[in-house]
Amino acid sequence: MTVENKLALITGAAGGIGRATAELFAARGAQVIALDRDAALLQELAQTGITTIIGDMTDPVLPETIAAEITRIGKPLAILVNNAGIGGGGRLDQTSDDELRRYMEVNVIGLFRLARFAVGQMRAAGAGSIVNVASIYAEVGAQNSSGYSASKGAVAALTRQMATDYGPDGIRVNAVAPGLIETPLTAERIRTEAWRHEIFVEQSPMRRVGQAQDVAQAIAFLASDEAAFISGESLRVDGGWAMGRYPREAQT
Repeated sequence: MTVENKLALITGAAGGIGRATAELFAARGAQVIALDRDAALLQELAQTGITTIIGDMTDPVLPETIAAEITRIGKPLAILVNNAGIGGGGRLDQTSDDELRRYMEVNVIGLFRLARFAVGQMRAAGAGSIVNVASIYAEVGAQNSSGYSASKGAVAALTRQMATDYGPDGIRVNAVAPGLIETPLTAERIRTEAWRHEIFVEQSPMRRVGQAQDVAQAIAFLASDEAAFISGESLRVDGGWAMGRYPREAQT
């Protein structure tokens, strides 16, 4: 898929989906800027030749830091992957205003700010592709995730709005909506919580949870030239889980 020689900024790139995406883009010939607040994990990426920026999505001057790095590289920003975010949470009556505000600051406002920056860069270049990482929980309910689900619903809506506004400028905007993905943050819960295995594996058509690489491949497609006429879409990457529940047949 054609991302070769393009400059791509990937947020939340130190681990999980973001790291898999950064490594995949680099393997396909893109010039990658990996952004994260985890300096130690970023150092591992830097050793592979990927450019890294230590930064927090809630920092209002983060775009200025990124702009300086893009100027140093001397190549226009062609791809933004808005992956950084926080999860977890509780039910509505268990979520404080401060907790809700934190979800919105990281998952929505931080993403909004970087997308606004990227749009300016891409309009000047005459083209670009933005892929936002939403969630299947923007479409279906999740247990104890009211703040997270609300924030990811906002990401899905913003994706459609941006696609509408900036299509005439040659900018495509899409989203991926992952289901349960095994990452360093989720692996222990998948292994130890029987109810999670029952819901996301036993009741899934593909009988497995997703891997970070599954999502990275979908992001790479949406960002690439092969998806040149796709915009405003939210691509589920959940093994079919959200379309229904599929209990296993009784063993005979």
